[in-house]
Amino acid sequence: MSGEALSGAVDGAALERLAVELAVAAGGLVLHERPARVDVHRTKSTDLDVVTLMDTRSEELLRSRLAAARPHDAVLGEEGGGVAGTSGLTWVLDPIDGTVNYLYDLPAYAVSVAVVRGDPTVPGAWAPVAGAVASPRTGELFHGRSGGGAWLSRLDGDGALTPAEPERLAVTDADDLGQCLVATGFAYDREARRGQAAMLCDLLPRVRDVRRAGAAALDLCHVAAGRVDAYYERGVQPWDYAAGALLVLEAGGRVSGAAPGSPASGDMLVAGGPAAHAVLRAEVERLAPAL
Repeated sequence: MSGEALSGAVDGAALERLAVELAVAAGGLVLHERPARVDVHRTKSTDLDVVTLMDTRSEELLRSRLAAARPHDAVLGEEGGGVAGTSGLTWVLDPIDGTVNYLYDLPAYAVSVAVVRGDPTVPGAWAPVAGAVASPRTGELFHGRSGGGAWLSRLDGDGALTPAEPERLAVTDADDLGQCLVATGFAYDREARRGQAAMLCDLLPRVRDVRRAGAAALDLCHVAAGRVDAYYERGVQPWDYAAGALLVLEAGGRVSGAAPGSPASGDMLVAGGPAAHAVLRAEVERLAPAL
């Protein structure tokens, strides 16, 4: 995955505007129509991997609007799977990233919308074009496009975009692992967590501190905004990081897998400012056999 502009006649600005519109609309839905009691609608990979009815409703809203606005594009959503297209573009949707947070009414959840060129199911075979991540409880909207920078806009109390000027985002220049604030996340598989815990136990004494927000898209946005220096996680899916990874790149950062030159994937994603990414990636590569 690179931050270079894509070839071909793609109106990145228009796609960014649509991504923003979609993320804001779905964010408003999940914020304002959240029932007083949120129940688990179903589970997926494990009993910990939950889906609420609002996940489904949010994705249905995103898909219906995309079908009207971009009928020739493909769609890949966390809940509804893939729909083929003919344009070479695919919309990658996470209707609620941080569903467990949403279940418990914790504010760290978001709607992530990205459009990419290539096949997002194959690591390294796609590149982001535009994306937006709406965090309705915090009133923040992170957005950008390839070659256009990464930006933070504000949402009002109703979840609508305010007219305030966007703030340009930039990663930190941290270069000492011992001074890095590092974000991470954990798998839904209980056994996989044993290896992740072993990696964390090795890293924790050697970094400034560790944060676990519970939403990969927001972790990446926080890297882009300089709120954390770096982030790593195993088990992420394209819908978790397609938009957030674009924002890190456009904020001057790096995104990769564990091995030098490898793409981000479910095996591992490492993101950060250039120097923080380099030192953390090397550590993750060293520790990865424990996973």
